[in-house]
Amino acid sequence: MRFIPTGLSAQELQLQREVREFVKDALPAGYRPGLGMGASRSPEFSKKLAERGWVGMAIPKQYGGHARTAVDRFIVTEELLSAGAPLGAHFVADRQTAPAIIKFGTDWQREFFIPKIVAGECWFSLGMSEPDAGSDLSSVRSAATRVEGGWLLNGTKIWTSGAHRNHYFAVLCRTSPSEDKHQGLSQLIVNLRGDGVEVRPIPFLNGAHEFNEVHMTDVFVPDEMMLGAEGSGWQQVTSELAYERSGPDRFLSTFGLVKYLIAERATGGLTPEQERAVGQLVARFWTIRQMSLSVARTIDDGGAPAVEASLVKDIGTRFEQRVIDVIRDVVEVQLDLDSNSTFEQLLAESVLTGPSFTLRGGTTEVLRSIVSKGLRNV
Repeated sequence: MRFIPTGLSAQELQLQREVREFVKDALPAGYRPGLGMGASRSPEFSKKLAERGWVGMAIPKQYGGHARTAVDRFIVTEELLSAGAPLGAHFVADRQTAPAIIKFGTDWQREFFIPKIVAGECWFSLGMSEPDAGSDLSSVRSAATRVEGGWLLNGTKIWTSGAHRNHYFAVLCRTSPSEDKHQGLSQLIVNLRGDGVEVRPIPFLNGAHEFNEVHMTDVFVPDEMMLGAEGSGWQQVTSELAYERSGPDRFLSTFGLVKYLIAERATGGLTPEQERAVGQLVARFWTIRQMSLSVARTIDDGGAPAVEASLVKDIGTRFEQRVIDVIRDVVEVQLDLDSNSTFEQLLAESVLTGPSFTLRGGTTEVLRSIVSKGLRNV
């Protein structure tokens, strides 16, 4: 396992400045920032980003993308998350689904989906987790049976972010029986507004609605919507997960707490205890950020740092939760989502949604298992 130190080139620093200027101009006055990926969604904002070429950055030009580097995408994502920008509409499709379709999909799927994703107009959810399966992704009970012209799909997916607003999700399901639970699995792209699909909300404690259960009853999925080869689902989803584990979205969810604590309280003066806490958090932010940036640079250099990415996700998401605890220890404030203070709103929201940070994209236990196996192979 290696994290090679790296910095940003002059060209990359220029991109960073351009994104900062764009965000400052594009967000309306009084915009209420969000918590990383939990920020609000704005189709208009996603389309503006797409017009600048900042959606589908890593997609090859032959499919309508921009063939930019992983570090360029890192820079854009970092700036959007730091600002709490409303990137929720296009984020999963851009980060994860588009690369999967490029890698495993058919020509028809690439031609049908990729231009819409790059334009910021086609949004995807993930269809992996199931009820009562815990962290075991392979405990799939959703199943599809062969029918004329396609598949008949039945089952339930859970923790499906944004399913009530997105257009499609790629469902991991069993398409043939096997004694090996990793075999006989496939991925089907399902229209979230199709016949037989029912989306039920799983609200947070504050009533916010992001997660869902998605129930599928005799959903017909035509042959052209199978993603990849029949029976290759396990290999595909484990490859797909690598796209979502090492980026800035894994350590910047609670960055806004520190940012707005300084912005709102620094005028009156932070206490020595608060200054010490902020200093320690900023140092930790920078360390994890450099690890994440190193992974992006390694990908651009042709490497496949899956183990390093898992470690960044484990450390990053636990740190996101640690930020909440540290700030609550040094700031006496009544939690209030309707406070006039942006910092206090974000703190209240963090307390309610923070437990989910270590769940999405693979639990801590799963990630540590990957890291330990990787270390044994060193």
